[in-house]
Amino acid sequence: MKNVVLIGFMGTGKTAIGKRLARLLGWEFIDTDAEIERLTGKSVARIFAEDGEVRFRSEENLLCRKLTQRERLVIATGGGMVLNPENVALLKQNGVLIKLYADPEVIIGRVKAKKERRPLLKGNLEERVRELLAAREEAYSIADFAVDTGKQDPDSSAAIIYDYLRKRNLLDGDVSG
Repeated sequence: MKNVVLIGFMGTGKTAIGKRLARLLGWEFIDTDAEIERLTGKSVARIFAEDGEVRFRSEENLLCRKLTQRERLVIATGGGMVLNPENVALLKQNGVLIKLYADPEVIIGRVKAKKERRPLLKGNLEERVRELLAAREEAYSIADFAVDTGKQDPDSSAAIIYDYLRKRNLLDGDVSG
C-alpha cells in the first residue's frame, strides 16, 4: 500500500479525518485544495473566479500526477478530483480510495458557514448540494471502501478506516502506530 486517498463531497470531513488518519499511520497528510492554493498563491475561490474551473481542474491533475509518485501519504482530495478519469486511474494505481459521505442535511450544516469559499455552491445552498451530490454519485462509487461520516466524530471515522486497512492487510506492516 503506497497511499490512502480520501474522496467524497465537500463537507464530508476529508481534511479533518485525513489528518487524524495520517497521525494514526505515521504518514504525511496532503490536502489537495490547500496544496494547490500553496503552489499557485491563490485561493480555490480566486482560481475559479479569475481563471475558471478548467484551470483549477488542470492544477488538480498536475498535482495528482506528482502525488502518485510518492508513498505513505494520506491524501484528502477536492470533491471534484475524481470527476477526471485520468486522476482516478493515477490514484488507484498507487493507493486505496476511501469514500467519505454523509446525508445532504449533514453536509449542508457543515458547509453553510463556508459557502462563500466554495465556488460551486453559488445560489440556493440546499439545491446545489443535492444537485452536485446526484451528479457525482457515480464518480464517488469507484471507492474501495466507504464511511458515513455523519454517524460519528472524525476520530472514530479515522479509526474505522485504519481498521479496514489493517484487516485487509493493506498497510504492509508499514505503519508507526
